[in-house]
Amino acid sequence: MGRQDLLERGGALRAEGEDVAAEAGEGGEVGGVADTTTGRPVTAGLRHRVGSVTKSFTAAAVLLQAERGRIDLDAPVGRYLPRLVPGERGDAITVRMLLGHTSGLAEYLPYAYPSLRAFPDLAKTGPESLDGHRFTRFDPVELIGMGVAAPATGAPGTASGVYSNTNYLLLGQLLERVTGTAAERCVTREVIEPAGREDTGFPDGPHVEGPHSRLHEAWFGMIDPPRDYSVFDMSFVGPSASLISTVADLNRFYRLPLTGEIVSHASLAQMRRTAPVLSQEGEVIDYGLGLYPLETPGRAAFWGHGGTVWGGGTLAASSADGRRQLAVAVNLQRWNRLDGSGRPRPHPVDEALDAFHHLAMYG
Repeated sequence: MGRQDLLERGGALRAEGEDVAAEAGEGGEVGGVADTTTGRPVTAGLRHRVGSVTKSFTAAAVLLQAERGRIDLDAPVGRYLPRLVPGERGDAITVRMLLGHTSGLAEYLPYAYPSLRAFPDLAKTGPESLDGHRFTRFDPVELIGMGVAAPATGAPGTASGVYSNTNYLLLGQLLERVTGTAAERCVTREVIEPAGREDTGFPDGPHVEGPHSRLHEAWFGMIDPPRDYSVFDMSFVGPSASLISTVADLNRFYRLPLTGEIVSHASLAQMRRTAPVLSQEGEVIDYGLGLYPLETPGRAAFWGHGGTVWGGGTLAASSADGRRQLAVAVNLQRWNRLDGSGRPRPHPVDEALDAFHHLAMYG
């Protein structure tokens, strides 16, 4: 499957540089289908659920509070949130560990979604929970409690970590504790509004307001044809992964931290100190504080974040000098079938996306 085939499956692909823009599609236009029923095309200005790309925004808000002396990155989280992480763990886990996923706190999702008890063991999961929880309003404190009560994934501060949304829900509670306002409002006021990102924001209900693509979930072929999950209450991830944005906004946002226009250069240096972290896909990535590098041997690294939601995927990054940006949004997710061991099989869409990423980053 080539690039045009990928676009026909749906998605907005866009890469920007300081003086150059590259867009995938005929005639230099952003290509793809926003709605498979009507054939409505994708544009770079359509709003999209960006999943864990949210973590870069939340991390920036935490670093800003640290710059102002309201948060000590190396202080125990129990100093700020003793009821949420009590006792010895609260004394051992620092704010920095939450930002970098080295806290040892487990993921709460398997416990929040009863049908997904084996998550992320893909061979044993199914899509049943998706419909049952479309409009469920989750309490972040309850979700944190599930993650804290679950068996630890390791000792706090070990050399390698395990990716967990529990960390970023706690950071949301930390922001609320030190600023006196909800985390989503704090991130909006401190990061999104100063960056001038008018099409970026947190949802206040299950709908994506404004023009947007439909989000088609295939769940590894178990949902055939793929079903639209554009309407979904994202309170189960909150300041960890519920942000809505556009690829145009993301391109501009990721340039700012890397040029010292949101957090200070000293804070950026801390965000770019990495440790190996096991992702939810079972891969080890070098993770910083809300950022990680996209590296190609022999090439300069790009820094950014990826994210998935039900029916959608996003990747956004910037070159280290801030001169070139990449933002990709797709509105079909988990298109791979699973092999006998429960691992996603290779698919031509993956190859097409990798080729586009390389082209966008390096020309």
